Amino acid sequence: MKAGREFLAFAIVGAAGFVVDVAVLYLAAPLLGWYGARVLSFLAAATATWALNRRYTFAARRSSGAATPIVREYLGYLATMLGGAVVNYGAYVLVLHWASGPWAPAAGVALGSCAGLVVNFLSARYLVFRAK
Repeated sequence: MKAGREFLAFAIVGAAGFVVDVAVLYLAAPLLGWYGARVLSFLAAATATWALNRRYTFAARRSSGAATPIVREYLGYLATMLGGAVVNYGAYVLVLHWASGPWAPAAGVALGSCAGLVVNFLSARYLVFRAK
């Protein structure tokens, strides 16, 4: 069951992306606020997960001969992650409106990450890292 292994690897990479996301969010929030920092933290996490998914999760799906140029692949990954990002950001905003305290932004990122996981996996597997 290749798809199952890929989904598990994608989820593990997503956990690493969560760490990047929360770290950048809390570092950038004093300068950009919780909403502006969330945009920056998403871009940082998406970049980290693209690199890790490219290297580990979907390495076997990439063709060694006619590979997509790396910049095009990266931009394609960011574009396809926008569907999950909308779901992710929506969940984040809802948590910030319903919860308070120093843990609320991290909880919003966690809930948003879970909400966008399936959308992002399907986008990555079938659009960005599709078998050649």
